[in-house]
Amino acid sequence: MTATAQPGQRSVPDRLARRLLDILVALFALVTTSPLLLMAVIGIKLTSPGPLFYMASRAGKGNKPFRMYKFRTMHVGSDKASAITVQSDRRIFGFGKFLRVMKIDELPQFWNILIGDMSVVGPRPEDPRIVARDYNDWMLETLMVRPGVTSPGAVYGYIYGDQLIDPADPEGSYARNLLPPKLALERAYIERATVWSDLSYIVVTGVAVLAFVSGRETRLPAVDIEGAKRWAPQGPYPKART
Repeated sequence: MTATAQPGQRSVPDRLARRLLDILVALFALVTTSPLLLMAVIGIKLTSPGPLFYMASRAGKGNKPFRMYKFRTMHVGSDKASAITVQSDRRIFGFGKFLRVMKIDELPQFWNILIGDMSVVGPRPEDPRIVARDYNDWMLETLMVRPGVTSPGAVYGYIYGDQLIDPADPEGSYARNLLPPKLALERAYIERATVWSDLSYIVVTGVAVLAFVSGRETRLPAVDIEGAKRWAPQGPYPKART
């Protein structure tokens, strides 16, 4: 389905305000999470030989490739297999699994924000191979804005990722089952994104991580779920937060 609104068309004041928010949040996050960053550095060094960081190739704004920083959570060399990981993936070492569940492995991406590759809130950046192979026209429209550390699609993947991906066919099941509703949520959100809605999704992300750890249910804003149904009506979608 072709959307009527064009994503990424924002006024100059809005773009400046969002960039200022990105810089302030990134600096604040790097300072306040420095104990977690140190813990991750020590934990990786003690539990898995190899580099601290994994620099993932990702499609950025305008489908321009960039290097996204993450703490390494898999054994060295194992990234040459499937681009999609599952909860039971044997490539992930023990401490790396903890980093993934708590989203600590994503913290180095605040550096990507400072250098302008990413925003705090925006569509999660995808592997260029998956973009070239699996994205259709409306999915490609999510590349008209900067990718983000968190987003509706990121929270959705956190909720449904393990349920919708088949370990026997991770990339195929990801493209069939998870990618359409995830990107539909991203596509719907960028039509209404503002500084204030970005701030609300930062809160939603924190709530989602705590809810996952405690075994509780996570909800997404109703406006994004209803908007996503224009592109991926089959879902599945979590209960809406009104």
